Amino acid sequence: MYTVEPLATSANSRRKMPRLRRVIASLTTAMLAVSVANAAWADDTERYVMITHGQNSDPFWSVVKRGADDAAEELGVKVEYRAPSTFDMAKMAQLLDAAVASQPDGLIISLTDADALGKGIKNAVDQQIPVITINSGGDKSKEIGARLHIGQSEYEAGRGAAERMVESGAKHGLCINQEQGNVGLDARCAGFIKGFDGSASELATSTDPTEIKNSLVAYLNQHSEVDAILALGPLGSEPMLKAMQEAGATQKFQLGTFDLSPDILAAIQSGEMNFAIDQQQYLQGYLPVVFMHQYHIHGLMPAGDVATGPGFVTAENAGQVIELSEQGIR
Repeated sequence: MYTVEPLATSANSRRKMPRLRRVIASLTTAMLAVSVANAAWADDTERYVMITHGQNSDPFWSVVKRGADDAAEELGVKVEYRAPSTFDMAKMAQLLDAAVASQPDGLIISLTDADALGKGIKNAVDQQIPVITINSGGDKSKEIGARLHIGQSEYEAGRGAAERMVESGAKHGLCINQEQGNVGLDARCAGFIKGFDGSASELATSTDPTEIKNSLVAYLNQHSEVDAILALGPLGSEPMLKAMQEAGATQKFQLGTFDLSPDILAAIQSGEMNFAIDQQQYLQGYLPVVFMHQYHIHGLMPAGDVATGPGFVTAENAGQVIELSEQGIR
């Protein structure tokens, strides 16, 4: 017959409990350390803020955002895209101030108005936040402390458009500006007028497509000498094209535009529009994220500005561009 000694077993258990508690405590400490380390790693993820004057719903800016998103995914960094709901420099300046206050690892911004945005950008630079400007304001970028500008010379692109039209026989040009006060668009029109040796005018409109169309028709009714029209982007070119189609006048004018959209590319391919100026805006989103990452980890940055355009899309190469446009890259 066996005798059970519960008191002895209980005593052994009591002697083992302190050791067990120490093991549990050690495991808990180790797990907590791993958790803290993981949190620290997450906090160390590079974060960049991109602020533009155009919304990502716009055909042009959706491609810019696509480029930034692709770069962020490839590099394992975070990019926050911010833009006012309409073209509004006061709201854009507010977005800039909020971004600087959040202390990102870098700031990417379209320098649409150096007077409105310069103070906020200089504030970022003073706080050791690197800044890259894109799309607009290349001529003012270095003055306010940006390390680099990625885009095209808007003035030279506008001048190139005019020279192309003049070579094809145009005598009098018209530049449709849907965002007068946007330094990039103003420079495009200035270059266009220069390319015509002054035989061109600027038509200021709002961003409303109906107003653009009506303003253009009214202007042409009063200025029959115009035989070449340049729009500054899809916001202006699509109403322009619609007005020409409704009037059966697509062959009476040389028609050109900045930037691309499916409707623009289809019109070029069909011969209803002569050309579009492509500034490869995908690169304006993609490259600044890559350069910021390289600067963050290696201190590397290109020594000079990066030109992404201008390039001309015509009937000869529109088919290839259409394929890329369908992928959200052109």
